[in-house]
Amino acid sequence: MADLFDKLGTFTQAKEAMALGIYPYFRALSVSEGTTAIFEGKEVVMIGSNNYLGLTTDERVRQAAIEAVERYGTSVTGSRFLNGTLELHLELDRRLAKFVGKEAALVFPTGYQTNVGTITALVQKGDYVIIDKDDHASIVDGCMMCRGEMRRFRHNDLDSLDEVLSKLPASAGKLVVVDGVYSMGGDLAPLPELVAICKKHGARIMVDDAHGIGVTGGGRGTAAHFGLTDEVDLIMGTFSKSFASIGGFIAGSADVIHYIQHHARSLIFSAALPAPNAAAVLRALEIIETEPQHVERLWENANYMRDGLKQLGYDVGGSNTPIIPVILRDDYRTVLAWHALIEEGVYTNPVVPPGVPPNQSLLRTSYMATHQREHLDRALAAFKVVGERLDLVSSSQALASTEAEAAP
Repeated sequence: MADLFDKLGTFTQAKEAMALGIYPYFRALSVSEGTTAIFEGKEVVMIGSNNYLGLTTDERVRQAAIEAVERYGTSVTGSRFLNGTLELHLELDRRLAKFVGKEAALVFPTGYQTNVGTITALVQKGDYVIIDKDDHASIVDGCMMCRGEMRRFRHNDLDSLDEVLSKLPASAGKLVVVDGVYSMGGDLAPLPELVAICKKHGARIMVDDAHGIGVTGGGRGTAAHFGLTDEVDLIMGTFSKSFASIGGFIAGSADVIHYIQHHARSLIFSAALPAPNAAAVLRALEIIETEPQHVERLWENANYMRDGLKQLGYDVGGSNTPIIPVILRDDYRTVLAWHALIEEGVYTNPVVPPGVPPNQSLLRTSYMATHQREHLDRALAAFKVVGERLDLVSSSQALASTEAEAAP
């Protein structure tokens, strides 16, 4: 008789890495002040955070959260559908809609729940949801949980999307979902072309801009960056990156948001965003709207690091945002590089399959407006030392060459 837990015995990779002392996941930071952190007793430059504007340590944001705790307490203890909606939530709904240029917006407890709730609410039996193969896991999960059918197209491949859509029934409802900024590769979705293809096939388009809001388009996101706010049907964003909090939102026409509000199970059957988190977002939003220098500084730092890593010979892929992957391809070498960089005082995020496709293992680096030049120079110096010690550049180039030769 089969035992549900039999699969546990075949999962050995994590314990093997632990035994070698190079397991990189679920390890605690004892202090994190944004640009630097304390990792197991060692100070490190933090280039593995999504705190793009550095607002988690802004005293104005912190004070807003403190005042909300004093007024509302630590939890709303209820769903927005019932007793969990506060004045703060309604104000945040309105402010976010105005910020991204849509009629209405709806705040969810997390970004994950936003994607799952939106997709499952809209895509019903007989409908299709079409996603980029590099879309975030929350989008994939929403597709798997909805009653419609999922199709995928090759990453940022316009011909692939056109082909997928051309094979679907003209009478079916269709929702195309893409990331505005891809969280691993740091590349932008080609929105102008994607919008044109969606219009050609009568499909709606939703942009998950978790890593674009607060970063691209002067902070207003990828649709604003391309001047396509009115052409994109739905804009999704999260608060755990530039907004220094946690939560998420979906924005669109008033009628669509009204429908999602009454059909998104991940919203209806979950406690609402706590007041201090909502208050922190409101204050961060005000800072983003009135102090453009934060976004400008973020891009200066990102461009400096991208140029520096390229000069050291690293492959940074197609990144054109503050997310800059260092593509090493080999899983084991990627983890070794992460460990060596920690020893040199730099914190990155190692990403191996299934987080990325096979032979695309990488160190995910990301930058903040609050990084000083000395932080960035320390990081580049560490990459130089580790790269030479582990022969990262030439080995990565050799793997890339082998992969190219093997391609059909």
